[in-house]
Amino acid sequence: MTYKDTLHWMFSQLPMYQKQGQKAFKKDLTNTLALAQHLKNPQQQFKSIHVAGTNGKGSSSHMLASILQEAGYKVGLYTSPHLKDFRERIKVNGKQVSKQFVIGFIKRNKAFLDKQQLSFFEMTVGMAYNYFAKQKVDIAVIEVGLGGRLDSTNIILPEVSLITNIGFDHVQFLGNTLPLIAKEKAGIIKPNVPVVISETQPEIQSVFIDTAKNNNSPIVFADQVENLSYTSDLKGNYQSKNSKGVLEVIKILQKKKYTISSKNIKNGLLNTIKNTGLKGRWQLLNESPKVICDTAHNKEGLTITMQQLLKEDFENLHVVFGVVNDKDLVSILPILPKKATYYFCKPNVPRGLDQNILKKLFVSNGFVGTAYSSVEEAYQQALKNATIKDFIYIGGSTFVVAEVV
Repeated sequence: MTYKDTLHWMFSQLPMYQKQGQKAFKKDLTNTLALAQHLKNPQQQFKSIHVAGTNGKGSSSHMLASILQEAGYKVGLYTSPHLKDFRERIKVNGKQVSKQFVIGFIKRNKAFLDKQQLSFFEMTVGMAYNYFAKQKVDIAVIEVGLGGRLDSTNIILPEVSLITNIGFDHVQFLGNTLPLIAKEKAGIIKPNVPVVISETQPEIQSVFIDTAKNNNSPIVFADQVENLSYTSDLKGNYQSKNSKGVLEVIKILQKKKYTISSKNIKNGLLNTIKNTGLKGRWQLLNESPKVICDTAHNKEGLTITMQQLLKEDFENLHVVFGVVNDKDLVSILPILPKKATYYFCKPNVPRGLDQNILKKLFVSNGFVGTAYSSVEEAYQQALKNATIKDFIYIGGSTFVVAEVV
């Protein structure tokens, strides 16, 4: 099989939450554990950091990887979803896994994958762990895909666990209250393994404290600790919360005899994009008019992003906006600015919400805008309409951002 053929088989034959939604969600780790055993448990052959949360886990994972790279370590990085190329999910020192490895992994294990009926995410986690073991990484930063307790990544015994902001997302799987969601995220806390919570949220603080206590795991809330302030090349205001959690994780690694200097931390945070290739976090696409895209897609993420947007200096605001069909639009409508022209679009995935349905809901709530058949058409029309003093924001879904970066 070619690389294209391999991806087609992975994406279309087996369930993939990114494209299909709820029916791709698995309720236990049986398949993941079976695959790990089949691969001779590669997850036991490298050190790791496990990162969960609703918002900020991707940025935090990339910051950690960048700092560790600056410290001279060979660093694996597993994240999801990807924006352009599947291989973005699996990197070593910022370099994507080769197409040949992806092809070879599927070819070598296809009979087992077929027999076990593994999901897209399960096989991808197995591929990542297998790659990191073969590459003999010093440490890997592993981002949870969905939830924590039952996520396919949750078969590692990490050096430290990090849990970022908790918000309402994937409630059909994780629960419809913050404590229920937090309990699922807290499932990555392992016996005797330190855990860092990036942000204190009073309504769920006890969930993490109790889980940590039950596991005899040292716990620290990063925003309750005084730390030196560092500048990051990730420009969203929300990154200050993420960096606090990252710095506490680094402190724990230093206590575990990892050699990481303040210069490594400084350079790691300043060069996160360069070192890891992260995209889509308050990313500047154009100067005049200023065009920013951001992958924030739920109430908590969009609240912070919109606060930052409204601090920008512009004459008119244009918003290219699209979502997936299981998005809780009622919760995010009050967050979005009405003094703007909207360009409603459908991201090019099966889960994408029809642009006309999206427009109808927004217009009935006092917004002004036009529906377009594609993200590209919506973006080009926004560019055509905007003056050099205007501002264009592109977002609502990771998939919308993926089509413009």
